[in-house]
Amino acid sequence: MELRGTTIIGVKKDGRTIIAGDGQATLGEHVIMKSNSKKVRRIYNDKVVLGFAGSVADAFALSERFEEMLQKFSGNLMRSAVEMALSFRDDHYRKLEAMMIVADKDKLLILSGSGEVIEPDEGVCAIGSGGNYALAAGRALVKNTDLSAKEIAVKCIEIAGEICVFTNNHITCEEI
Repeated sequence: MELRGTTIIGVKKDGRTIIAGDGQATLGEHVIMKSNSKKVRRIYNDKVVLGFAGSVADAFALSERFEEMLQKFSGNLMRSAVEMALSFRDDHYRKLEAMMIVADKDKLLILSGSGEVIEPDEGVCAIGSGGNYALAAGRALVKNTDLSAKEIAVKCIEIAGEICVFTNNHITCEEI
């Protein structure tokens, strides 16, 4: 059985980067298994923040592989992301049904379990079942308000939680 469903958003604004996520884990389409999952965390001596979405086992595998790359490349976020993507392309790893948003003090990236590395436009990115709702809200709030990066991230998860049945308002935020 597969646990799934979440919303993760990354917002980079005014020199601050926030990754936020909800806490809902769903079994199939009918059962909320947990409402306070923590899908956003700090890694690499608290210098990198990541948030993950997708199949739980695959999300953990993806985050572990990324942490290994960070260790191998001395915390260089972009190099670690690219090298991990290359390893998927060379079939060293099977494709994973998961995605992550990762950030350090300089970069904000989306990484997929099939080897994509994407640097978002406008300093906003989102993944997961409510990701498109959060992304739309985030782009609008960045362009049209004076809210901080954290305020925007939280508001976006709240908005996604009002629309997406796989997203709740138990929010975890980490700033880098």
